[in-house]
Amino acid sequence: MANKNIMIVGVGGQGTLLTSRILGAIAMTSGYDVKLSEVHGMAQRGGSVVTFVRYGECVTEPIVEEGQTDILIAFERLEAMRYAHFLKPSGAIIVNDMRIDPMSVVIGASTYPEHIIAHLRQSYRVLAIDAMAEALKLGNTRVFNTIILGVAAQHMNFSEDN
Repeated sequence: MANKNIMIVGVGGQGTLLTSRILGAIAMTSGYDVKLSEVHGMAQRGGSVVTFVRYGECVTEPIVEEGQTDILIAFERLEAMRYAHFLKPSGAIIVNDMRIDPMSVVIGASTYPEHIIAHLRQSYRVLAIDAMAEALKLGNTRVFNTIILGVAAQHMNFSEDN
């Protein structure tokens, strides 16, 4: 099996770090070598958080280069657009259809792009999920990332055929 690369992106406080650790544990339990990496940036102020999960028979480095990501998991749609260029041609985006205005939008210095998911679908395979609506149905908004994690885990194929 060739190494698989997963990139998880979101805004500080959404649970990207925890999600990467859970996905890494799933891969380790399945017998794969796993490397994790994380970039916090301005996470504590609502900035981007990027994590990488790499798994396979022998993973030598934790960072995924642009154009090499198999699955991009985005907890917010602007973050999906910001990091879509990391996908390989056969890759896919799993995106939470959620809007969180960055500080530049909040202060009026820029505008939030319209129709992000439709724009992404022009170039990439995209699975959009309204995970917050699903979490509200369950009665706990804090489980929205667990819903996305479940969808992502279904797309992580640990079979030898891969």
